Amino acid sequence: MRRRSAIEPVIGHLKEDHRMDRNYLAHRQGDAANAILAAAGYNFRRLLRWLKFLLRLVIHALSPRPRLLPA
Repeated sequence: MRRRSAIEPVIGHLKEDHRMDRNYLAHRQGDAANAILAAAGYNFRRLLRWLKFLLRLVIHALSPRPRLLPA
């Protein structure tokens, strides 16, 4: 029961954020597929955030440094 109470808010937010309002898949297999799809969406979102961070690091590393003018 503790595990479920930890997972339910994450699935709820994913469904709210990604327009997964209603589970149209039937029975236990549908519930399992819905949970898997919500988890895949969560992982994909994390992957995109990580790739965005990595791209910023690469762009920062490749950008030319401004030179200081002698006084």
